[in-house]
Amino acid sequence: MSNVQVAVVTGSNKGIGFAIVRALCKQFPGDVYLTARDPGRGQEAVAKLQEEGLHALFHQLDIDDLQSIRALRDFLKQKYGGLNVLVNNAGIAFKVHDTTPFAVQAEVTLKTNFFGTRNVCTELLPLVKPYGEVVNVSSMVSSSALGGCSRELQEKFRSNTITEDELVDLMTKFVEDTKKSVHEKEGWPNTAYGVSKIGVTVLSRIQARMLNEKRKGDHILLNACCPGWVRTDMAGPKATKSPDEGAETPVYLALLPSDADGPHGQFLSNKTVRTW
Repeated sequence: MSNVQVAVVTGSNKGIGFAIVRALCKQFPGDVYLTARDPGRGQEAVAKLQEEGLHALFHQLDIDDLQSIRALRDFLKQKYGGLNVLVNNAGIAFKVHDTTPFAVQAEVTLKTNFFGTRNVCTELLPLVKPYGEVVNVSSMVSSSALGGCSRELQEKFRSNTITEDELVDLMTKFVEDTKKSVHEKEGWPNTAYGVSKIGVTVLSRIQARMLNEKRKGDHILLNACCPGWVRTDMAGPKATKSPDEGAETPVYLALLPSDADGPHGQFLSNKTVRTW
C-alpha cells in the first residue's frame, strides 16, 4: 500500500481536530486517519463522518503514552511505508477559573502540549515521505506569552540557533520554577498554556531547520499555526470561529502543493505568516 498517500491528525475525535479530518476527507487524495485516546469516541467520530458521506479511518493514539505513539508509528511503517501529512493537533487547556494549583496545571499542560507533541514528532517525522507536510497546531497565545517573558527568555525563544535540547531544558525549567513558586521572578509569564505553545512554535522552527540540514532534497514543509479562537470544549461557546473555520489554516498548510517551497519553519494565522 506504499503508493497510497496517508494523513494523520492527532486528537481528532472532536473540536478543531475533527474539523481538520472532515476537510481532509474532502480534499486529501488518500487515507485519512482520525486518532483519539479513547477508541469508543474515535469510532463514534468516524461514524459521524460516515453519515456525512465521508470516509475516515481510525487509529488509537494517546500522545502522553510513548507505547501508543510507537504502535501508530509501526502501523504506518508497515502498512504505508511512511506518512505524507501529519497534523499535530492534540492538546489540552485548563479553564480560566480552574482552581487546580498552577504548578500542577503547568506540569500537566506541558506534558501533553509540548512533551507529548515532541514525542510524536520524534517518532513520526523520520517516516514523513518526500514532499510531505507537517503542521503543528500552536496558538496566538504563544505570541502574547512570548511578549510576557523576560527579555532574556525572549531572546532565547527567538534565537535561530536554539537546539531542541535547549528548548526541552527551558520547558522543564518552567515546570520546576512553578513548583518552587519562582516562575514570575525567573521571567516567565503566568500562563501554562501560553508557555506550552511557545514550546510548540519554537519546536517547529527547530524541526524545520533540522529538515533543511538533514533532508534538504525531500521538500518537506513544516510549520506551526494558530487556528484562531474557536468554539470548542476547550475555548468555550463565546469564541468567534466555528471549528470548520478554525481548521482552515491547518488544512491549508497540510495541503500545500508539491511544488511549493514555503512557508516552512513559520508561524501562521489566517493563512498568513506572522512575525515570531
